[in-house]
Amino acid sequence: MRRFCFLLCCLCSGGVLFAQTESTESVESAKTIFDAWQEACSGQGSVIVHQPENLRNRVGKRLYGEGVEKTDSTAFLKIQGYRTQVFSGNNQRKSKDEAFQKEKEIKELFPDVPTYVTYNAPFWRLRVGDFRSHEEAYRMQRLLMDAFPAYGKEMYIVKEEIKLPLELAGDAIKAPTPTESIK
Repeated sequence: MRRFCFLLCCLCSGGVLFAQTESTESVESAKTIFDAWQEACSGQGSVIVHQPENLRNRVGKRLYGEGVEKTDSTAFLKIQGYRTQVFSGNNQRKSKDEAFQKEKEIKELFPDVPTYVTYNAPFWRLRVGDFRSHEEAYRMQRLLMDAFPAYGKEMYIVKEEIKLPLELAGDAIKAPTPTESIK
């Protein structure tokens, strides 16, 4: 009886494995999953997908869901990334003022780069930028070190949740490229 059950399971799983194979050529050349489904292949069934055109245009673009935060005019994608930490201090009397002073100086030279002054007891911290890679954050760190040599000893790269703006232009959505992040 055990042999019969084992033999039956082996035969059934072989049929399932055969049914799961597909040609990789059609998936690689297709632009979206809808195109891959509707592509005709000899010996296989066909799928017809009916959906509004604006839904087809949004495939692969994240406007809603986990990790997306919306404000009045902008949507942000929250992902793990990197920032350059410029300052960290725990002196309650001086650190807050020093963090905001350094933020002001950095904003004057780099107005397009976001800065974040945070307080996490007992530390006041100033972090700069929203970068997807360590290399982008390092490039910003080098620019800051060149502009502010006195801050150089305190600067280092930290891994943190970052907010990348999603630009909404009609139905098209675009996240900034790495070169657009630093100008």
